[in-house]
Amino acid sequence: MRLGRRALLGGLTASLGGCGFQPVYMPSAGGSPGVAERELSAIYVALIPDRPGQLLRQALQQRFEGADGPAKPLYTLTVGYWISGEGIGIQADTVVTRIRLFANANWNLIGRDPAQTHITNGFSRTEDAVNIIDEQYFAADLQTEAAYQYLAKATAEQIGNRLAIFFRQKASA
Repeated sequence: MRLGRRALLGGLTASLGGCGFQPVYMPSAGGSPGVAERELSAIYVALIPDRPGQLLRQALQQRFEGADGPAKPLYTLTVGYWISGEGIGIQADTVVTRIRLFANANWNLIGRDPAQTHITNGFSRTEDAVNIIDEQYFAADLQTEAAYQYLAKATAEQIGNRLAIFFRQKASA
């Protein structure tokens, strides 16, 4: 049974290689980090204001840190980040019991050269929801903070994936 699975996985992997598929984070032939990992580790994340911005900046820094630690910055990532919300759980007396949160990020990647060359930009949007509990203010506060952390990590993941794909495509061209 195991031999059959391995043969099937080996065949699938070989067929994907034939169609030009290559993993985004594929290491180089010598085993060193690939182009996406090297380029991501060379990104300096500029300050992002407010508490949600701090969470996003930390998540981006963790996402971009290379295996060998931070590289010399070649790029600066600037992010405009805001969270908005809408009531989705509304009782008959118009009291909101659940809020859907939307994290929005406009981001720009610029070179750290004297001309500050524009490299690429994009927009990311993530959503989550929190319950509002009347009697438990502290619990609602903790739940909102956890939602902000989730939104920051998910947004950082989106931005990181888009940048990794951009660098991989740029290297292949």
